[in-house]
Amino acid sequence: MDTEHLKTVTAQLLARGKGILAADESTSTIEKRLTAIGITSTEENRRAYRDMLLTTPGLGECISGVILYDETIRQKALDERPFPEVLLSAGVLPGIKVDLGTQDMPGSPEEKVTKGLEGLSDRLKEYRALGAQFAKWRAVITITEGAPTDENITANAHDLAAYARTCQDEGIVPIVEPEVLMDGANTIEVCEEVSRRVLTAVFAALGEADVYIPGMILKTNMVVPGKMSGQDAASELIADATLRVFTGVLPPDLQGQAFLSGGQSDIEATKNLDAMNKKGPHPWALTFSYGRALQDAPLKAWGGKAENKELGQAALMHRARMNSLAAKGEYAGE
Repeated sequence: MDTEHLKTVTAQLLARGKGILAADESTSTIEKRLTAIGITSTEENRRAYRDMLLTTPGLGECISGVILYDETIRQKALDERPFPEVLLSAGVLPGIKVDLGTQDMPGSPEEKVTKGLEGLSDRLKEYRALGAQFAKWRAVITITEGAPTDENITANAHDLAAYARTCQDEGIVPIVEPEVLMDGANTIEVCEEVSRRVLTAVFAALGEADVYIPGMILKTNMVVPGKMSGQDAASELIADATLRVFTGVLPPDLQGQAFLSGGQSDIEATKNLDAMNKKGPHPWALTFSYGRALQDAPLKAWGGKAENKELGQAALMHRARMNSLAAKGEYAGE
């Protein structure tokens, strides 16, 4: 394991005022997004959409890395340059989603475990040859009346640790993503308690797997109330609850955490990130790794029309700049 290389790439991804664009939607997910704006999800249309995002002028000013999907890392931009080459030329590191989605947990079908450990080492070797310098694996934790169970938390923590160690052995920085879903009817207090349980288990498993902590990035949820709870939480409350969990659990040698947006609106995600950084400095960088919260505005502005490419790119840069400010605690509204 080349720990110096892992630590250097991690630091580059967590550079002050920069975040990670999650553009790793599966074919079925991107189909839903394109269909919602009246576009058929063909390979060529998906390529044109990703081209609009990834060739945005100045992207590297606010974005340090982009998580790609298997299809995208193999595609070329409309100017025939491979997408990883496009990113590297802009000072942006290419990454890759390596999990294979979720499946029902045996004996507890309302809970999920993530597929993809089988053959992971070989896939990582291929992705590294295609230009990937970091990877991502997502585990989802559901809050219901009887969940999450200790068994589900342990299984997901174990798999995240096994993935992370395999990545580091292959010279790839792992993004470790345990997501406590915000879909339920739970209060923010319950989310805080579950998030603490999950992160405690994850870091215990990472320790057991001898994962090099300065050479990985955590990507987890903010502590928020469930969407169906009816509870309205101000950014200040979300920041305090999240930081309580982090202060109690995150090791000081973790270089940083890049939040997922998890269904928050783009402006909510920016405001909440900013509130946390205004309470800094912290032992670890707190930045963003957003998908929808960076992509919704450019997707709508582009609308599948080549003549709207610059409008889509301008919308992406606006959101990237707002989150860049939030990652420094300097966001002052739109």
